[in-house]
Amino acid sequence: MQPRNMSMSGVVDLAAVKAAGEAKQKAEQARAEAARTGRAPTSGARLVFDVDEAGFQQDVLQRSTEVPVVIDFWAEWCEPCKQLGPLLERLAGEYAGKFVLAKIDVDANQMLFQQFGVQGIPAVFAVVAGQPIPLFQGAAPESQIRDVLDQLVQAAEQQFGIVGAPVDPQAAGEEAEAEAPAPAGPYDALLEAANQALDSGDLGGAVQAYKNVLSDDPGNPEAKLGLAQAELLRRVQDLDPQAVRKEAAENPADVQAQIRAADLDLVGGHVEDAFGRLVDAVKRTAGDDREAARVRLLELFEVIGADDPRVTAARTALARVLF
Repeated sequence: MQPRNMSMSGVVDLAAVKAAGEAKQKAEQARAEAARTGRAPTSGARLVFDVDEAGFQQDVLQRSTEVPVVIDFWAEWCEPCKQLGPLLERLAGEYAGKFVLAKIDVDANQMLFQQFGVQGIPAVFAVVAGQPIPLFQGAAPESQIRDVLDQLVQAAEQQFGIVGAPVDPQAAGEEAEAEAPAPAGPYDALLEAANQALDSGDLGGAVQAYKNVLSDDPGNPEAKLGLAQAELLRRVQDLDPQAVRKEAAENPADVQAQIRAADLDLVGGHVEDAFGRLVDAVKRTAGDDREAARVRLLELFEVIGADDPRVTAARTALARVLF
């Protein structure tokens, strides 16, 4: 029997999606304001912070699943470090949350210094989705550093769907509780109608409604997330689950078969299975097949939401097979 009028109940909470969308929209607005004024956001965000060995797991590795973390290895006696450090701190403010800067004193953190294989300081690395990436060594010119940072931010978004936000999640949550309700935005009625269409199974109507919002406001986070859900459900509504799973089991090298099975896994609430299936497909393939599996994985991340720990784990797994 083919599934009809499928619901995301048990997989995605529409209210949570709406809340996440609003939070992301506020973050984007804060970043735009910071870029306009030339000042870093002041709402509790830690764009620059010191890291030691005890805090490395949480402050760098875990945070790198949400935002690229740039690491500045420095020492008090290093004269070039005194030139590079302030420059990186200023750029962290200018980039307004597209990356965060972790500063590591090599004299106090020899183990980290050795684990990264640093040959000399200043040395700058990045960590994205838990994976270290060497950037440059020495006091490079500002134009070169900007180019490297631009490439890092672009790769984080395109390869892993990681887009930094300027407000620390805990601080943002505390602020949200204290704020008065925001006035209705220009798309609230359209988004509410789209959400209702999605929840009732009118997938064509939901897809079109979300696209209507995005045609005027391409960055609207709630519409992007809602569209990802609606398109997923529309992709699977005419599939025969038994046939799809049989085909995927019998043809592990068939990327399109794995993609269809992953869609069904997600709709059925088997989130880890869906992500694992596509990470394996990325690992086993190359060229267009690999790109198709990677892109579908990022689309499924959108459905679940960036803050979900299963997305965090899958991003780290994806990074391992790509690097």
